[in-house]
Amino acid sequence: MSASVLIIDDEDALRKLLSRIIGLEGFTVEEAASIKAGLSVLGRRQVDVVLCDVKLPDGNGVDFVKQLKAAYPVIECILLTAYGNIGDGVQAIKNGAFDYITKGNDNDRIIPLLHQAVTRVSGNRIKAVSIREKSGYDFDNIIGNSPVIHEAMQLAKKIALSDAAVLLLGETGTGKEVFAGAIHSGSKRAGHSFIAINCSAFTKDLLEGELFGHKAGAYTGASKDKKGLIQLADKGTLFLDEIGELPLELQAKLLRVLENGEFIRLGDEKTTLVDIRIVAATNRDLEADIRNGHFREDLFYRLNVFSLTLPPLRARPDDIVALSDHFLKKYALKENQPILKLNAGALQLLKQHQWKGNIRELKNVLERAVILTEGEEITPAQLPYDIQRQGNAGQHHLSLAAVEKMHIRRVLQITNGNKTKTAELLGIGLTTLYRKIEEYDIR
Repeated sequence: MSASVLIIDDEDALRKLLSRIIGLEGFTVEEAASIKAGLSVLGRRQVDVVLCDVKLPDGNGVDFVKQLKAAYPVIECILLTAYGNIGDGVQAIKNGAFDYITKGNDNDRIIPLLHQAVTRVSGNRIKAVSIREKSGYDFDNIIGNSPVIHEAMQLAKKIALSDAAVLLLGETGTGKEVFAGAIHSGSKRAGHSFIAINCSAFTKDLLEGELFGHKAGAYTGASKDKKGLIQLADKGTLFLDEIGELPLELQAKLLRVLENGEFIRLGDEKTTLVDIRIVAATNRDLEADIRNGHFREDLFYRLNVFSLTLPPLRARPDDIVALSDHFLKKYALKENQPILKLNAGALQLLKQHQWKGNIRELKNVLERAVILTEGEEITPAQLPYDIQRQGNAGQHHLSLAAVEKMHIRRVLQITNGNKTKTAELLGIGLTTLYRKIEEYDIR
C-alpha cells in the first residue's frame, strides 16, 4: 500500500500541479482547499503526511500543525509558504511541523522531504504498538517521593490485585503507560503478555484490523489470517492508550469484549473468546465527550470500574531532582559521556517551569541539555529559551520587601527627608521607620 499525502492549498493550479508531481512519485494523493476540508479528509481516509499552505482562507497553517498533531500525533506535516518568515518557521517546528519550506525556492526539496516524513511515520506506527511477554515496568520504575505520586502508587498497587478494567486519567506525558505496565506486573496476569496500542495512531479501518484481526480475504491484500491484539493479549493485559480517539463503531465492539469476552474478526462469521484485562488511558474529558456524542456512556462505565488520575509534574516539583538524575544517567550512557549534574540555577528553572508536556517534556529537555553541555554541569544556558525566559521574567517580580523599600524611599522624597512626617504618612511609628531605614539601607 503506497503512502498517502494530503495537500491543503487554496491555489487550485498549484495544488493540482503538486498533486500530479507527487502522484507520479508513487504516493496516493488527497486534496483539500481549506483546513475544514482537510480535516474532513483526515476523518475518513488514512493519511501519512500533510503538505499544507501557511495562509489559508479559514486559518493559519502554523496554528493548524498544533491542532493536527494533537488529533493525529503519528501524521507528519510539511508547511509551505510563499514568503519565508523565520518567526513562523521557528513556531511551526515548535508546534510539531516536520519542516517549513518556501514555495519556489525549495520545490526540489518536496519529494525528498516526503520520503523522509513517510519513513518517520512508519516508525511512529511501529512504536504505537508494543507486544511484550512481560510489561517491562513495575512499581520500582515509578520515580518520585512526593505525596501525590505516593498516593497514586498506593492506589495502583491495590487496583493491580483486582482483575477489573482500569481507566488512567491525566495530562499527556504523566506516565500512564508506566503505570499500566506496573499494574500488569502487580497482577495475577504478570506471567502473560502486556500489549499496548496508541489508538490515535491509526485510522478506523487500520485500528479495527490491529485490534480485532481479520480472516484471509476479508479485504484486498488480506492474503492470510491475522490475529488482532485483543486475541494476542489472551490471559494477559491490553493497554489502550488514547482511548478517547477510538471511533464509535469500534467502541461498540470493544464493549462486547468487556461484557462477554468475545469478538468477531473482520471477514469472519464465528465468535472468538478471550480472557483479557483492559487498562485504558486518556487525557480527554470523556464525560464531556459522552455529552457531545463522541463516546459511549456504557463503555465509559465498563472501563471506569477503577479510575486513577496521575498528577501533572508541576504538582510534584520536588520530584524533578530524582527524575532529572535518572534521565541524566540514561542519556549520558546513550551519548557515551560522563554523568552530568544540574547546577543550582538550572535546577531552579526546571522547578519553576509549568511542564505542559510533563515527564515526556522533561526527558526531551534533559536529552537536549546533555548533547549541548561540554563541561560537567548543565547550566541555564543549555536549557531551552522559553525555560530561560520564564526564569528571567520571574526575576523581575518584586518581593514584598522590595516594594516596601521603594515605597518608603518615595515617601521620604515627598517629605524632603522629614522622617516624622514620613512615619505619619506611612501610618507607622518613628522607631519602626528608623528600623526599616536601617534594615533596607535607605540613603
